[in-house]
Amino acid sequence: MQTSLYINDTILVIVVIASMAAAVIFPDFGARFQLFPVYCVMINFFLSYLSIDLASVWKALKGHSGQILAFTVMKLAVLPVIIYFIFYFAAPDYALAALLLTGVSTGVVAPMISNMVSGNSSLVLVVVVITSVLAPFTLPALIKIVAAKEAAISFLSMLKMLAMVIFIPILAVEIIRYLIPKLVAPILKIQFPLSLLLFALIDLGVFYRYAPFFQKDPSVIIHATTVAFILAAIYCTVGIFLFRKGTIENQLAGAVMLGNINNVLVIVFSSRFFGPVEPLVAAMYMIPFFVIVIPLRYYHHRKTRMTSFSAKNP
Repeated sequence: MQTSLYINDTILVIVVIASMAAAVIFPDFGARFQLFPVYCVMINFFLSYLSIDLASVWKALKGHSGQILAFTVMKLAVLPVIIYFIFYFAAPDYALAALLLTGVSTGVVAPMISNMVSGNSSLVLVVVVITSVLAPFTLPALIKIVAAKEAAISFLSMLKMLAMVIFIPILAVEIIRYLIPKLVAPILKIQFPLSLLLFALIDLGVFYRYAPFFQKDPSVIIHATTVAFILAAIYCTVGIFLFRKGTIENQLAGAVMLGNINNVLVIVFSSRFFGPVEPLVAAMYMIPFFVIVIPLRYYHHRKTRMTSFSAKNP
C-alpha cells in the first residue's frame, strides 16, 4: 500500500514539474487553459473532501478542543506574521510567498500523510476542516494587514475567490453524500488519475503567462525550490515544538498540519492577485510536501527507540 503511495507521489511531482515546464516552453499552448485553474482547483478540492467524514471530525474535536484552538490561532494568525517578517529581512522577494504558504489551510491529504508517519490522524483531520473553513477570511486579512504590497487589492475580491473555491466543493460533497451516496465510491476510484489531469491543467493555465520571466531568469526556479524546502523545514520543526509536551503521535501530527499545506490553492490564488514568484514557490512546494515524510519517519523511529531505551534503563 505504501509503495503504491510513493509511486503516486512521484508521478504527481513529475506531472507538476512537466506541466510547468510545458507552460513556460510553449506559452501559446498554455494560454488555451487560462480559464481552467479556478475550476480545476475546485474539482480537486471536491475529490479530496469526498474522502473526509465530518462525523469523525466532530468526534475528534471533542477530545482535542483546547489543543486545536491554540494550534489554529498559531497556524492562521501568529506564525504567518513571524515567517513573513523573517523573510522580509532575509529574502524580501519571497516574503509574500512565505506569508501565503504559511497562512493557508492545512492540505486535505494531510490525514493520509499523517498515517504514513504514524501521527495522530484524527487531530489532523479536525484541523484540515477548521482551517479550510477559516482560511478564506484569515488569509486575505493577513495580506491586507501585514503585506503593504497588497494595498491596492480588494479584500472582498480575495475573500470572494477563496470562499467560492473552498465552500462550493464542501457543499457539493455534502449534497452527494446525502442525496446520491452511491456515487462516492465510483468517484473515489478515479480520484488519482483525475487529480493528475487537474494539476496539469492548473499549471498550464497559470504559468504560461510568466514564460518571459522564467526564460529570462531561470535561476529563480532554483531559488524558489530552496525557499520551499526551507519553509517545509521550519514548519515541521515548529509543529513538533508546539506539541513537544505531548505524545510522539501528536508531535508528528503538528509537523504534518503545518508542513502539508494547501499549496495548490496558493498557486491559483496568488496567480490571480500576485505573481510570478508566489505561484512558483507554491508549485515548488509540491516537492517537500511529500519529501517531509522521510525525516518525519526517521524522527518517529528515533523517538520510539529513545523511549524504549529509557523504559528498559530507568
